[in-house]
Amino acid sequence: MAHLQLSAVAGRPAAAGGRGDEMEDVALLDSYDEEMGMPAPGGAAAGEEEAAAEAHVRVTGMTCSACTSAVEAAVSARRGVRRVAVSLLQNRARVVFDPALAKVEDIVEAIEDAGFEAEIIPDSAVSQPKSQKTLSAQFRIGGMTCANCVNSVEGILKKLPGVKGAVVALATSLGEVEYVPSAISKDEIVQAIEDAGFEAAFLQSSEQDKILLGVIGLHTERDVEVLHDILKKMDGLRQFDVNTVLSEVEIVFDPEAVGLRSIVDTIEMGSNGRLKAHVQNPYTRGASNDAQEASKMLNLLCSSLFLSIPVFFIRMVCPSIPFLSTLLSMHCGPFLMGDLLKWILVSIVQFVVGKRFYVAAYRALKHGSTNMDVLVVLGTTASYLYSVCALLYGAFTGFRPPVYFETSAMIITFVLFGKYLEVLAKGKTSDAIKKLVELVPSTALLVLKDKEGKHVGEREIDALLVQPGDVLKVLPGSKVPADGVVVWGTSHVNESMITGESAPVPKEVSSVVIGGTINLHGILHIQATKVGSGTVLSQIISLVETAQMSKAPIQKFADYVASIFVPIVITLSIVTFSVWFLCGWLGAYPNSWVSENSNCFVFSLMFAISVVVIACPCALGLATPTAVMVATGIGANHGVLVKGGDALERVQNVNYVVFDKTGTLTQGKAVVTTAKVFSGMDLGDFLTLVASAEASSEHPLAKAVSDYAFHFHFFGKLPSSKDGIEQRKDEVLSQWLHEAEDFSAVPGKGVQCSINGKHVLVGNRTLITENGVTIPPEAENFLVDLESNAKTGILVAYDGDFVGLMGITDPLKREAAVVVEGLKKLGVHPVMLTGDNWRTAQAVAKEVGIEDVRAEVMPAGKADVVRSLQKDGSIVAMVGDGINDSPALAAADVGMAIGGGTDIAIEAADYVLVRNNLEDVITAIDLSRKTFSRIRWNYFFAMAYNVVAIPVAAGALFPFTGLQMPPWLAGACMAFSSVSVVCSSLLLRRYRKPRLTTVLQITVE
Repeated sequence: MAHLQLSAVAGRPAAAGGRGDEMEDVALLDSYDEEMGMPAPGGAAAGEEEAAAEAHVRVTGMTCSACTSAVEAAVSARRGVRRVAVSLLQNRARVVFDPALAKVEDIVEAIEDAGFEAEIIPDSAVSQPKSQKTLSAQFRIGGMTCANCVNSVEGILKKLPGVKGAVVALATSLGEVEYVPSAISKDEIVQAIEDAGFEAAFLQSSEQDKILLGVIGLHTERDVEVLHDILKKMDGLRQFDVNTVLSEVEIVFDPEAVGLRSIVDTIEMGSNGRLKAHVQNPYTRGASNDAQEASKMLNLLCSSLFLSIPVFFIRMVCPSIPFLSTLLSMHCGPFLMGDLLKWILVSIVQFVVGKRFYVAAYRALKHGSTNMDVLVVLGTTASYLYSVCALLYGAFTGFRPPVYFETSAMIITFVLFGKYLEVLAKGKTSDAIKKLVELVPSTALLVLKDKEGKHVGEREIDALLVQPGDVLKVLPGSKVPADGVVVWGTSHVNESMITGESAPVPKEVSSVVIGGTINLHGILHIQATKVGSGTVLSQIISLVETAQMSKAPIQKFADYVASIFVPIVITLSIVTFSVWFLCGWLGAYPNSWVSENSNCFVFSLMFAISVVVIACPCALGLATPTAVMVATGIGANHGVLVKGGDALERVQNVNYVVFDKTGTLTQGKAVVTTAKVFSGMDLGDFLTLVASAEASSEHPLAKAVSDYAFHFHFFGKLPSSKDGIEQRKDEVLSQWLHEAEDFSAVPGKGVQCSINGKHVLVGNRTLITENGVTIPPEAENFLVDLESNAKTGILVAYDGDFVGLMGITDPLKREAAVVVEGLKKLGVHPVMLTGDNWRTAQAVAKEVGIEDVRAEVMPAGKADVVRSLQKDGSIVAMVGDGINDSPALAAADVGMAIGGGTDIAIEAADYVLVRNNLEDVITAIDLSRKTFSRIRWNYFFAMAYNVVAIPVAAGALFPFTGLQMPPWLAGACMAFSSVSVVCSSLLLRRYRKPRLTTVLQITVE
């Protein structure tokens, strides 16, 4: 017991290892919960969790899942135990318990009472407190063939201690695991996958201080020693591991102490140029693995084909050629030459080329699951063993029953051919990711400066070595290597590959540029602000990958069918054999149905083998993930980022689309259109007063008021450039504005402060009237006229008297009205939400064609509106800016955040519309409907294939038509069924976003 370590289980507030933007969104949601009177996450419940302790126990003697269930039941029954997770592969139990009610001795005793040996894991193996950050890592998993394999791997991963979540994608052969690195390492995760019978390799993780470098020139032991010496002397390196076989070195380093570029440069300089290091791009490695898998499958196919063609030739062609027929009829001991040759060739195909099927089937059966490999092994082995038995029987008795060696060889050949086509087709489904990765340039021009900041030269470096703060030179026609800000030069940049906007965007000093975009004309110097996983392009790729790995709810059906499919098929095969054999034995069908050199047993066996071989569970498993993968990639190409298959599925049935007004239906660029004084105050003094009051406010309307007042006073006195205007504004800002004291913002109403010792109110009608200020009739009439024309009125009171008002408008987006009309044509009901007054809201709604308006709604109240629409079971989509609308985006069935090109990391939303264009709302709905229409077709085909093919293979048509499907033909059908489903999903690549003119012609009944 001396080795016991108890780990405090932290609640949600302690899990602060995430990104800042994630925490911002959490804070928004938490504040909303508090406003609604609900306990914020991490409240009392979290406090209870913090009182819990965690212990890891090594359990010996478990052999199957029944054992793990027994351990879990025994420990859970103990008083004070809250959660138990037992891993069969790791022989480990993780127990969370209340130390006030239970002791570790009780847990050990419970396990031993259940019949197993228990031992507390020493300190080094016990997980640290969960408050430490979690990592998300990506693994390539080989050997998966169907949905059962996916379920098996996911189940194993989720049971590992320290793993918080795991998602495995069959189509990409990738797995994404969220884990606590202090509790379990990536190597242990790889080992667990391999122990389960699959191949596994680590690709990349979210950890920023670990990098994998490829090293050119690492040939001899002396080279390895040189590399070791260089790395040992380098400051900031925590550890490193050199892989001489792959010529790679994995380095863990402190990014605050040493930069990645410094590491690469030090290796090259320290070896006098003999060793050259470069960053290993995980996507390039993934593409290389895909190519290796396709090459491996092609080699197996060629080998099988090379051996199977002679077998087929001996069986079908040689008997018609007298010379060859005589030669093959010669005896070689007790065997005929032809039969012996077929036996030798087919044995190689069966057990050498077909070894992968036996290994995969063994792995599946070992863990209590079944897959397509089990069916292939059953069918080919039955045919092979029968043929061997028949051959031996004929050799020793003289009566030579027919042999069917060619059946097993051709089945394996056709299945390998189908697998090869499937690998190629599945590779096409990830083209979107590949195209996004290719946007990143391979090199960058680094501007070298001396200590005084003077330009002293340029150097070409690997784009992956760019660091924040680097100044990079971007030539005309080249790609921008990283996200950054222009520090010198002017040009136009093509951002269509990121935002979808075809028009070039002008860039000048202080303009933001996005990595992967193309500089068209002038030379630019940019300062890198975001590199690596922080860039816009990397976040887009990450979102697309996450979406492609997620499971749509519709896939649960396929997973369930796949779990029972193989046992049902094997049962049907046995029934088929039994029925045909009994009918033949009882004489229920004429002897003429059986060929002269065959018998009832062989006749029945061929039907049974055909049933086993023709059934295909893979088509069901591929129906959804391949379509989701293609659809998410297509969406990314059109500026619509989907965060998961569940969101992609929900949006097809959306009934309501709720729009936020400001920044969503409107451009989000408020401008003052009019200002009128209703007292003796001068207009200039009035604008100065209002601007002074609004100077401390961060509201968009406040900025519009300040800009209007500034331009009123300084029009004609400003420099021509944008930077000059901002500089001039900063210079005079403190000179022409009054000092505002006791400033306070009144949420949803306006601001108030004191200027020159007098109380100032700037806001809406409610703020003015609540403070006892009377609005003159002529001002009221003017205000009503403004609101009727979709303008917002800003009223101003000074020292208790009404002095004037301003009219502000936020222009509608040009596509807003036609998008609203298009949604109606698609059968979707549009709703507008706004905190603005009713008169202005109704005027805006009328202009865009929305009848259902909800005005004067606070941010927290927007979520209530969404819930009220959901009460009758309707599917509600919310379109907003993702910041003030976070509660509503989270409450909606589908949240769509307007991204504006760079704001794509909005956690509350399910969709991100990168282009900031409302047309993409229709694109999202249309893409979802077409995708799931394709998925339904995939399921229909996969189910119809099995429903039709299995009875045909079982001989259901034979009594009426004499049609008997040979097992080798059944194998060919099975191989092509899964390929056809993948190819069906690939048809989605032809998707074209709907033209609004076409949408408006749709009539929904």
